Amino acid sequence: MSANTYSFRPYNVGRFILWSLFALVLLVAPKLFTSSLSMTMLTQMGIAVIVCLSYNMLLGQGGMLSFGHAVYSGLGSFAAIHTLNKVGAGDWAIPVMLVPIVGGFAGLLVAVLLGAVSTKKSGNTFAMITLGVGELVWSMSLMLPEFFGGEGGVSSNRVVGEPLFGLSFGPQIEVYYLIAVYCFICTVLMFAFTQTPLGRMLNAVRDNPERVEFIGYDTQRVRYFAFMIAGFFAGIAGGLYAINFEIVTAEVVGAQRSGAYLLFTFLGGSLFFFGPIIGAVLLVLASVLLSELTKAWLLYLGLVFLLMVMYAPGGIASLLMMNVRVAAYGMLRRLWTSYLALAGTALTVLVAVAVIVEMIYHIKLNEALGPQMSFAGVMLDTRGTDAWVGALLLLATGVGLFEASRRQFVRHWGQVQGDIEAEIQRREGL
Repeated sequence: MSANTYSFRPYNVGRFILWSLFALVLLVAPKLFTSSLSMTMLTQMGIAVIVCLSYNMLLGQGGMLSFGHAVYSGLGSFAAIHTLNKVGAGDWAIPVMLVPIVGGFAGLLVAVLLGAVSTKKSGNTFAMITLGVGELVWSMSLMLPEFFGGEGGVSSNRVVGEPLFGLSFGPQIEVYYLIAVYCFICTVLMFAFTQTPLGRMLNAVRDNPERVEFIGYDTQRVRYFAFMIAGFFAGIAGGLYAINFEIVTAEVVGAQRSGAYLLFTFLGGSLFFFGPIIGAVLLVLASVLLSELTKAWLLYLGLVFLLMVMYAPGGIASLLMMNVRVAAYGMLRRLWTSYLALAGTALTVLVAVAVIVEMIYHIKLNEALGPQMSFAGVMLDTRGTDAWVGALLLLATGVGLFEASRRQFVRHWGQVQGDIEAEIQRREGL
């Protein structure tokens, strides 16, 4: 290209609008949801967004199924909580707002050490190694109470040191905005990573590692670098967790926490960058709200996961994007009746399943309270036959209607997709 030749790359206005809306949502959310419960959920959502996005760097972008991602966020939490205690004792002079960075470097250090072993293999072998590493670290938490604090964990006080910019982080609103700032910056940085040559090469390693090796790249090194970066951001999330809750227990490095990251990242949609953000929101809603509504919330969660694996393996994000494509061609209105039929019949099945599950749980766990139970304001007799027969008939009716609605939807969906392809060919012909 000569010195007098210029190139122009148009500015991506749409992307700028999306990031501005994301920042605006983070800014005004505590103004719209002002209760203490809402503030608690918003802070947890910010932390969950960071850790789910960091996990998706492995699962969605690199094709690395990890069962031990909580190790890096959890050890970042422990590093942050010990840092807070050092600051409180006057040994270290670190502003509280920089403590999550300490957690990030702790997660990075652990990822450097453990990733050197884990990333030597890929596929199922990698998954089993991460599972073993996760169990190893969790068992160490019981053997090293000096660092992990034993069963009681390690507690601290986030209101330590000199206030910076007048922020003591005593009020929950200040903690929220600290988490919101880290959430926005980390999300931007992780999205920027997807646009780098390393991020693109990580996608290539996920899709075709043999071809990547053939053109001269070391797939293990690519996985290793991505593993370290994911560990760093997971550690930042862990540091924010320590500041928010002011106590860290061995549960943060357990397999249940790693499984939650995997499950909700998948439910949100691991193949899309914004999918884990949806999953993070669902993670908090399920753990905070759903767990308060019913003791069977894990059973419902498992059923939802099973259905998503069977019918929507791309997650919620893929469903949204498919409908965005239909809406872009002005054909979404043709599917409204099918969607209403699906929603109505699915709700019928959900109610029937919920009645059956809640009655079983009532018999097994609340037998001392008697056979009567309340479901959505309706009194049911778990020892009588009327409630069981009614629930089973409702379930059978709902399943039959849902299957009929699903077949009709599949037929309409196929027609719409065919019309879209015809419209694409028409435009290309022009």
